[in-house]
Amino acid sequence: MKRALGNLERQLFAYAQMRNLRVLRTRDLTGPLGISGKQERELLNRLAKASMIAQVRRGLYLVPPRLPLGGMWSPDEALALDTLMNDRQGRYQICGPNAFNRYGFDQQIPTRVYAYNNRVSGERTVGAVALTLIKVAAERLGDTEQVRTAEGLTAVYSSRVRTLVDAVYDWSRFNSLPRAFGWVRAELDSGRVATGELVRITLRYGDIGTIRRIGAFLDRADVAPTFLSKLQRALAPSSSLIAWNPVRPKRGTLDPRWGVVWNDSA
Repeated sequence: MKRALGNLERQLFAYAQMRNLRVLRTRDLTGPLGISGKQERELLNRLAKASMIAQVRRGLYLVPPRLPLGGMWSPDEALALDTLMNDRQGRYQICGPNAFNRYGFDQQIPTRVYAYNNRVSGERTVGAVALTLIKVAAERLGDTEQVRTAEGLTAVYSSRVRTLVDAVYDWSRFNSLPRAFGWVRAELDSGRVATGELVRITLRYGDIGTIRRIGAFLDRADVAPTFLSKLQRALAPSSSLIAWNPVRPKRGTLDPRWGVVWNDSA
């Protein structure tokens, strides 16, 4: 049911539309609307609870360019992330299940938006957008592509090849192994991803386990020795072993070159 607007609510939307404002902060309205700080807080809280504006954090709100039919509104994913990251002067890239779906690796549509970023960790909700924010070092951000949204904004996604590497690197968070090995195989076979680019991004953004698993995979795929040598040079001598499929017991044939136990089919 459409909520009836009071005088203050109408003034807020009229002021925001006149000034072309998408973001409101505490104290933005006290002067223009001639209200106290307490009245402003109550007004913003009222509208946020009615889903007519969206709270990004305490004291920071997103406002629609115009009231939608029915009165309820929520920002899209790009606007929610952009506003949150700009407020913290940070960077982000959408990753994990959202990127898996974007590139056709997984048909399941996530109910949350997963994003690596260099400022915030934890779960947030902005309007109807549920966010899982994964804080990483600034140097772990990169290799992205920009996507224009229906709202005319730009969303930043991990690239196709970066997404494959992350599916191996961050497998426990994204529940992506052993499925990711099938995605890597399909992308290499189709030519959508080049072996050299996969190796480069693995060395740039992977850890030791990622390098070992992808190295063992490419070794079995009989790629050119130069690619395997690049990966092997990044590994220090070690007697430790890891499982090819980390969700299964570490029992199977040992690959001594990569320190990988083949405990599942490749």
